[in-house]
Amino acid sequence: MLSVNELAQDIVEEMLDYSDEYREQYGIEFQRLKNGAWVIDFGVNVKGSISAGILFSEVCMAGLAEVNVKTGSVGNLVVPFVEVRTDNPVLACLASQKAGWQIKIDNYFAMGSGPARALALKPKKTYELIDYEDDAEYAVITLESDLLPDERVVDYIAEECDVESEDVYVLVAPTSSLVGSIQISARIVEVAMYRLLQLGFDVKKIFSGCGNAPVAPLSGDSLKAMGMTNDCLLYYGSAFLFSEFDESEMDMIDKANLTSDSSKDYGKPFYEVFKDSNYNFYEIDPNLFSPARITISSPVKLISKGRLNVEVLLKSFGVIS
Repeated sequence: MLSVNELAQDIVEEMLDYSDEYREQYGIEFQRLKNGAWVIDFGVNVKGSISAGILFSEVCMAGLAEVNVKTGSVGNLVVPFVEVRTDNPVLACLASQKAGWQIKIDNYFAMGSGPARALALKPKKTYELIDYEDDAEYAVITLESDLLPDERVVDYIAEECDVESEDVYVLVAPTSSLVGSIQISARIVEVAMYRLLQLGFDVKKIFSGCGNAPVAPLSGDSLKAMGMTNDCLLYYGSAFLFSEFDESEMDMIDKANLTSDSSKDYGKPFYEVFKDSNYNFYEIDPNLFSPARITISSPVKLISKGRLNVEVLLKSFGVIS
């Protein structure tokens, strides 16, 4: 079975071998900690770039997906869109990309995603459901954080992954950065895959997927950036999945709440929903954490559900009130 950490480590090693070129062309910075771990800054103390956002997203999916950025329209507003395609969505999106690891060491906090989760089994249930194990000697993790991690944080990650600290590679981008905006929109296929997994469907029957979502504009406020990036998925993200589901499974899928418009919290920018929920994710209706639109193709049936919501996204971006 493919090792998502080994696949991602191959990409990161190339970045390190040509660090001067990547620094100049991608707007990223490299730092080696005293414990031997590598930390690569994609937006904390650097600007990053569109190319860096694509690279960050592809490492997060262990190189098992292709990511592109091109312009599109939300109403009359021209915005960049992230396009994702993968022929291994279970490993790329669920075994690797999913943001399922909250890392808190003293005053440091980050949301961890990427291949290292497979070594630490964060969360364990996801890996049991997709029947995946990784025993790589390297751990590659992507962190959504406003700060770069120090040795204590990396030592914790290494211990959880059962690897040496010198074999940990950390990529970091704040939510409010350009790279942060791109890598979150690049989760559109993952959001659809995880929604089906939550509803009890056998996602191993999904063999290819693609999707697109707009990229949120920059914001100096991390909470508002978090709201806008989520809205790009919840109100304007579209996913298309190719599957081997049989007729009975497709009938059940057709009756399921697959998209965000099935939520009682649907209809307001995510920042407002979060604020109304006392800034507690657990008070938000879980149905909201779904793509705006999803289409599933199988040999027996085609199902398309959900809708794009221009008005809410433009409100989220501050274009209309």
